[in-house]
Amino acid sequence: MSNTRKLFENLSGAGKSIAVLTSGGDAQGMNGAVRAVVRMGIYVGAKVYFIHEGYQGMVDGGDNIKEANWESVSSMLQVGGTVIGSARCSDFRAREGRVRAAFHLVSRGITNLCVIGGDGSLTGANLFREEWSSLLQELVQSGRIDQHSADSNSVLHIVGMVGSIDNDFCGTDMTIGTDSALHRIMEVVDAIMTTAQSHQRTFVLEVMGRHCGYLALVSALACGADWVFIPEMPPKDGWEEQMCQRLSENRADKKRLNIIIVAEGAIDSSNKPISAEYVKDLVVNRLGYDTRVTILGHVQRGGTPSAFDRILASRMGVEAVLALLEASPGTPACVVSLCGNQAVRLPLMECVQMTQDVQKAMDEKRFDDAVRLRGRSFENNLNTYKLLSHRKTDTEVPHGPFTVAVLNVGAPAAGMNAAVRSAVRVGITEGHRMMAVQDGFEGFAKGQIKEIKWGDVGGWTGQGGSLLGTKRTLPAKHIDKIAEQMRIHRINALLVIGGFEAFEAVLQLVEARWRHREFCVPLCMLPATISNNVPGTDLSIGADTSLNAIVETCDRIKQSASGTKRRVFIIETMGGYCGYLASVGGLAAGADAAYIYEEPFDIRDLQINVEHLREKMKTSIQRGLVLRNESCNENYTTDFIYQLYSEEGKGVFDCRKNVLGHMQQGGAPSPFDRNFGTKIAAKAMQWISRRLKDFYQEGRVFANTEDSACLLGMRRRALVFQPVTQLKEETDFVHRIPKEQWWLKLRPLMKILAKYRTSYDISDSGQLEHVTRPRARDIEIAITI
Repeated sequence: MSNTRKLFENLSGAGKSIAVLTSGGDAQGMNGAVRAVVRMGIYVGAKVYFIHEGYQGMVDGGDNIKEANWESVSSMLQVGGTVIGSARCSDFRAREGRVRAAFHLVSRGITNLCVIGGDGSLTGANLFREEWSSLLQELVQSGRIDQHSADSNSVLHIVGMVGSIDNDFCGTDMTIGTDSALHRIMEVVDAIMTTAQSHQRTFVLEVMGRHCGYLALVSALACGADWVFIPEMPPKDGWEEQMCQRLSENRADKKRLNIIIVAEGAIDSSNKPISAEYVKDLVVNRLGYDTRVTILGHVQRGGTPSAFDRILASRMGVEAVLALLEASPGTPACVVSLCGNQAVRLPLMECVQMTQDVQKAMDEKRFDDAVRLRGRSFENNLNTYKLLSHRKTDTEVPHGPFTVAVLNVGAPAAGMNAAVRSAVRVGITEGHRMMAVQDGFEGFAKGQIKEIKWGDVGGWTGQGGSLLGTKRTLPAKHIDKIAEQMRIHRINALLVIGGFEAFEAVLQLVEARWRHREFCVPLCMLPATISNNVPGTDLSIGADTSLNAIVETCDRIKQSASGTKRRVFIIETMGGYCGYLASVGGLAAGADAAYIYEEPFDIRDLQINVEHLREKMKTSIQRGLVLRNESCNENYTTDFIYQLYSEEGKGVFDCRKNVLGHMQQGGAPSPFDRNFGTKIAAKAMQWISRRLKDFYQEGRVFANTEDSACLLGMRRRALVFQPVTQLKEETDFVHRIPKEQWWLKLRPLMKILAKYRTSYDISDSGQLEHVTRPRARDIEIAITI
């Protein structure tokens, strides 16, 4: 990665033509990717073309290939599916079809192709590229093009983006559409849970995934399903008895419902299909439970894209144009994707090969290899699910000498309960006695501490807010009483889940160690705050749910202007001094501007934004969206900006303002937050167990080293434990934000996509890497989301 600042102003698209097409099954977010490719392409001076109806449109030519302009992609971001159409195309599989497709591209001077689709679509694109020179020669020989046209279009550059709800493409952590499909599944599961509970029913849900169990596995993890069937890991022989036993154990434990999730491609160890109906009949015949089957089908492909998919699609679309501009004749066709939180470029055929190897491994019944080839993220999801799903009996769990307490601190954030559930169950599995503290450190000082068992946290993953109760009170105020409670309950380790207050709290406990040896125990903090303002982590539990609430509201607000036209909305978001929600929400909602504290602005900037909107109103896009972080400037308040825009826009547009308030904090957690909370809490408890063993001497725990008090955060590609004392240097305590924030690099994207000229640092953009094949035991190296 280059350390020098590399600006994309030096990359010009002048004289180049880029075409974008969507192919194969549709996925939510494809439109966001198309929009980003079109606008970024136009921004750098290239001509951009839509190819309608996928490869079929390329083969047929004519009106299927149209030049796009800035306004062509307006209002696309929030629409599911693909508005330029997608079709399965048998013609393109034949060489004659590819000759026709090449002719239609060459006649328009198109030599840069951006393909959004699954592995079949991308393999087809690569073959097209490999054959390109021979296709052109064939066209020259048949007299359909001259030699000059063939020479001036001699190299075809291809960049792929993976649009697939199954997340079945190796080399990328998340494909476009997967997160939205999980949203649809979780909406259904949450709704089914209420009716199942009323009637004490068992529900068997079939989700998509003919060859990949990602959707089934992650939704099972996110809703705490009793059993899951996926093609990569068939159940062992005798599973019927085992499953029925687990269902009846859960019922005996006062659980009023059972959820079983089946991927449509689920198989047993003999590669025979396992259907939802078969599972239902099994439960009815063996246990006599009232059982229903729900097949989700195409619901999973539909609906509006989630905030995550819009941001992913926008980032990848811009990245794809950069990759095309930087491509040389020797550059292999590549896929732009996300690894952890970082954009990467990977050789297309290496990814396709590895994806095909997974299927081969499954066909040959090498299921462990199949799971490993799916990648770290998949393997980790599977291991976490196994850890949490099966209740451990007293005979199975080694009872250790340790007691671990868990508490929530700060404002509530969706996903906190999923983290507590995960921590409690992993802790019990590790042999610890788990204690729950009510109402944060305030409750701690009052002794509101009680043991929490496996069954106590059942059904917690889908609950918003904080079921343990949370307060902003810091421990320094009650330090002596808290130390006394630590002593009374013999607490050997603390897991603190919360926002900036939780970070400050752990620092205060570390500072109190010299006075109170009770705090000389392993301390771990998990970041959970909608503001995403905790140092040491790129993402916090709760921020994704909040972004979705903002984006959903912005969609509705924008739609309200569709009848009136010429209206600008000023929307205030939460976040304290941290502009994450305003900036990333702005990118996901297609905002024209987002005012934040980290990027100071003055009256001239406001004037430029108003002028920009006045110009925009002259086009066919007659509405504007402006986001303002609540603490971005003490004088330029939401009211001030609203009044300024109203005055300056007189006769051109009118204004409305909206303060989103606490709706950003509420609601059921998004699938991302449920899983992020579940996975990092499991990893934190495993770390606590290791530290307890390290610091256990002569019958007691004594930990006072710097690395015995850590924050577990996601940094670029991996989850990392970082001593809180080291993170002090990275923190602005006055404004309660980290001194450096990765998402500031996304702000130019929002501006470019809103048609502002800006400087964009691309030194952090993806470099071409090779797909790393996992070694036999590669799980613990890092866990990506």
